Amino acid sequence: MMKVLVLHGYSQNGIVFSKRVCSIEAPLIRERRRLTPVRADRRSEEGVVSDERRMNERSVGAHDDLVFADAPHVLKPADFVWNQERADEGGPSAEVQANEAVEEDPSLTPRAWWKPNPERTLAIGIQESVASLKELLQQNRFDGVFGFSQGASFAAVLSALLEKPHVHPQFLVNGEPVHPPFKFCLAVAGFKLQDPFCDPLWEGGYSTPTLHVVGQTDVVVSEARSRTLAEVSNNFRLEEHLGGNVSDDEQRTLLSTMPWTPNPDGLQEILQTIHESTSVNHAAQRNITQKLNQFTRSPEYIAYLAYILSAMPQEEDRIRTIAGFLLKNNARYIISAPPEVAEYVKNAILVAFTDSSVMIRNAASQDIVTFLGTLEPRNWPECLQHLVNALDGPDFDRQEAAFNALEKACEDYPRKMDIEINGTRPLDYMIPKFLQLSEHPSAKMRSHAVACLSYFVPINCQSLFVHVDTFIACLFKRASDDDPSVRRHVCQALVLLLAARPDKLMPEMSNVAEYMLYSTKDKNENVALEACEFWLTFAEDPELAPYLAPLLEKVAPVLLDCMVYGEDDLLWLEGDVEDAEVPDKETDIKPRHYGGGKGHSFERDEQGNPVEAPTESKPRIGAYGEELADSDEEDEYDYDDDDFADEMSTEWNLRKCAAAALDVLAVRFSGELLNHLLGPLKDKLWSTDWLQRESGILALGAMAEGCIEAIEPHLPTLIPYLINTLNDSKPLVRSITCWTLGRYASWCTQPISEEHKANYFIPTMEGLLRMVLDNNKRVQEAGCSAFATLEEDAGPELAPYLEPVLQNLVFAFEKYQHKNMLILYDAVGTLADAVGRALQNPAYVDILMPPLTKRWSKLADDDEDLIPLLECLASVTIAMGPAFLPYAGPVFERCCNLIHNSLLQYQQFQQNPELEEPDKSFLVVALDLLSGLTQGLGANMEGLVNSSTPHLLQLLIVCLKHPQAPVRQSAYALVGDMAVNCFAILRPHMAGVMNELILQLDPEPKFEFISASNNAAWSVGEVALRYGANDPEFQQWVNPLIARLVPILLHPKAPRSLHENAAVSIGRIGLMHPQLVAPHLGDFAQAWCQALYEIRDNEEKDSAFRGLCTLVQTNPAGIAKSLLWFCNSIVRWNHPSPELNAMFQSLLQGFKAHDPQGWAAQVAMFPPAIQERLQQRYGV
Repeated sequence: MMKVLVLHGYSQNGIVFSKRVCSIEAPLIRERRRLTPVRADRRSEEGVVSDERRMNERSVGAHDDLVFADAPHVLKPADFVWNQERADEGGPSAEVQANEAVEEDPSLTPRAWWKPNPERTLAIGIQESVASLKELLQQNRFDGVFGFSQGASFAAVLSALLEKPHVHPQFLVNGEPVHPPFKFCLAVAGFKLQDPFCDPLWEGGYSTPTLHVVGQTDVVVSEARSRTLAEVSNNFRLEEHLGGNVSDDEQRTLLSTMPWTPNPDGLQEILQTIHESTSVNHAAQRNITQKLNQFTRSPEYIAYLAYILSAMPQEEDRIRTIAGFLLKNNARYIISAPPEVAEYVKNAILVAFTDSSVMIRNAASQDIVTFLGTLEPRNWPECLQHLVNALDGPDFDRQEAAFNALEKACEDYPRKMDIEINGTRPLDYMIPKFLQLSEHPSAKMRSHAVACLSYFVPINCQSLFVHVDTFIACLFKRASDDDPSVRRHVCQALVLLLAARPDKLMPEMSNVAEYMLYSTKDKNENVALEACEFWLTFAEDPELAPYLAPLLEKVAPVLLDCMVYGEDDLLWLEGDVEDAEVPDKETDIKPRHYGGGKGHSFERDEQGNPVEAPTESKPRIGAYGEELADSDEEDEYDYDDDDFADEMSTEWNLRKCAAAALDVLAVRFSGELLNHLLGPLKDKLWSTDWLQRESGILALGAMAEGCIEAIEPHLPTLIPYLINTLNDSKPLVRSITCWTLGRYASWCTQPISEEHKANYFIPTMEGLLRMVLDNNKRVQEAGCSAFATLEEDAGPELAPYLEPVLQNLVFAFEKYQHKNMLILYDAVGTLADAVGRALQNPAYVDILMPPLTKRWSKLADDDEDLIPLLECLASVTIAMGPAFLPYAGPVFERCCNLIHNSLLQYQQFQQNPELEEPDKSFLVVALDLLSGLTQGLGANMEGLVNSSTPHLLQLLIVCLKHPQAPVRQSAYALVGDMAVNCFAILRPHMAGVMNELILQLDPEPKFEFISASNNAAWSVGEVALRYGANDPEFQQWVNPLIARLVPILLHPKAPRSLHENAAVSIGRIGLMHPQLVAPHLGDFAQAWCQALYEIRDNEEKDSAFRGLCTLVQTNPAGIAKSLLWFCNSIVRWNHPSPELNAMFQSLLQGFKAHDPQGWAAQVAMFPPAIQERLQQRYGV
């Protein structure tokens, strides 16, 4: 049971404040126990004696007891005349009334912990209050203290005094403190008390964990004054609320009885600000934005906006529309608004929706959609009823406006619409209404009707599916509608039905397919695009493949034709321009987010070939868009709007959709698809029309993944054709050829023979390098991205050609504009990853480093272009190794500065959440670059680390505690890399590091924490190895680590990667400390073997298995119940190290020798494959 001391505010007392606190509790709890205040004074001004003191305790839930104390000083009416502290209960007039009421009810006696002088420099009576609580503290043990306003200030004083009791000896009893320090302090609307008594208490601050609650609109204790108390708290969190000195519940109760009306001054200020917002002056706009943000602190702000929108016809429509736009953007505040404000806003929006002005109605329509989504229809049913009723109204414009709002609502939040309100489901009425309106004479109304119906298909809406046959009949009827918008929504509905209820379409699939083929060729591209989505959806569902296969012969050529550029595309793309020297516009550059964070995982392979597991998926930006590098974690057919995207456009269009559909069809049908396309594709590739050739090359690239086996016999002809096409005069042809060559890079780089290399690999490499330096920016982009793909696939095969490759890439640094420079960084970093230590050649270092250091020196610490450059350098430093040492000093120093500044910025943000949250990317990428330096330089890092200010390890420990998971992820990776490469630097700081690593080990981390947990699990294993066998310092962490790692290993919902990292670290810790870990072997042996038997052979797996074998040697009984899994994991090895293989041999022979008959009987029950490999390899 937790006991809390509660201190009331100025002019309150224990009973008054207990009732305020009690008002938020349920009546049952309020009446559970009669509340009686504690008289904290032994001798007050009113002569209250100690035997009248009784304890007042209130149960909260079943966990907390609140003890309300009375202040010793009774206030007189005269105290309110001059008192600048003001009243916590409503101002001096309220206090005078309160004092007049004391005669009628003594329990209302206003009290104070002190009386301030007019200058607020003295707290008269503070020492008496301290003395009055001394006995209470002697007789009770409180976990914490909770104070409001003046009581909050006194709570902080008590917290500090209990930490520093010797500052005021009169507070001691026999030289000892009367009470231990509080565990926590909650200070609501407090302020820093100014009085000589407090000066020594505030010196150096106090450390009791304190939550400061500040009211942004508090006029009694201003927000600024309230923050002064936090300044003397060394261990605090600050929370803000929009209210003032009165609790939200009291405020709502008071105001809910009154209709809302605007304050003229406030209305004028907001109206004036909206007028000023129309200024084109940028400085003025910044000031306006700040003012508008400040307005949001008022809970009535949205009501003022609604008033301007709906009730001020004298204002220009433009001004009222801006108010409506601001209202929409601030819709979230209605959730916490006072009831009368919320009601006014809802009513005002509906009034504006019937305004005579089209602009106002449109603004109100947007507000309806947003507020209906925020509140949800169940909490604003009158709005839904209003819109549905308007569909039958006499005014067509308002009918259409209502239907338009309903369509947006159905599209944005169909699940919120599919609910029950007061025992009825609105959709049970609305769906039949929509079906009826699909016959409306107006095309707009028909379009809205079909659209609204379609949005309920994906959510399995039963109100729709009871009418599904009628709905499908409606679609067939509207399929030949004259209006393209109606036909577009018909196609959309059929796509959604195919995904959700294919069983309803299969009986009519022949007719549906013919219609969709016809619609895919519709002259209206919006109709054609929706129809093309049908084939993409069809191909993505493997269960529908038998129905799709007979249609391939017709579908494939239609998709091929859809991939030809249209005239409008060519006008917009300006593809023939040589624009290499034209600076990029800001709008040309997509935002790039550094997901960052080195990740540690293991790769699984049936053959057990050891390879380095990829740590992250990097974007590849080519002529047809940004694609993620292949990842086993990605869904096989997970396409988004960037796949096959025109580099200058983010809009999903017919060309991209057709290419994506062809890609999925290729994966699904492979050679069968190619057979249907060979003829049409050949015609396009050898067409004299460059547009046809370009679309054929796009199709060839789209089919690369799925049709590679079927198309491979044709590649000896196609690859030279593509290389030759790089000389085409049309930049759009050159760019798409780069992309397609990138799709076949893995075939080109196969080390089949020197002839293959000479005919395909080298010409492809040379051709793409030429495109890297093309005079068209689109071709540069596609060439550079395709070359990066080639680098990944070629790997060390590129090493003999490094000098010309580097020369070309370095020349691009002088040629590229802003956008392509970002892609160039990626290409250089990928090259470093591919060739590794081959880059250490001094000649290569001299070629590559000057342009990188030049770019480095030009970029400011807050320039976002620094992020991809640092990412690039992280790869370069690892590859160059010691050869990077001459450049390491400035790089290391800048990384430390970035980390330090980022941490300071985040600290400021935590203290003042109104500030914009700092971008974590700079911090994460700086940590990753330090990891690269550590791997590259090894022990050479020592001088850099020791001379750093602040010391790198101090910064690292702060990063280990950072609230952002990607920061912790990179920090844990740096710990592991330092353990591997320069443990002597890390070891003196391991106490702080290990505590943080242990805390991060969670059996079921949140999704966003998985990578951080993986790195933490991996790094503790590396640290264990570096400490060595039976190191006494590390032994203190063995049991806490095992207590965290084993539950991870055993947890069925923990991610597989976390299972693997935990198992490796358990094995490594067991290798170094077998006596401490071996007793637990029986608990985790089976799960351990299951976690690691599939990962590829590598050194980490080897050391982990040597650890397991050591544990089995120490505790053979621990493996008895898991012998099958142990043997299975042994035989799954392909290339164990000699030491590990000898351990396997020794253990297995030992098992057999110990009990030959028992061993034979047990092995006889193993699967035959395991028996066979045990006999072949180990003779058992």
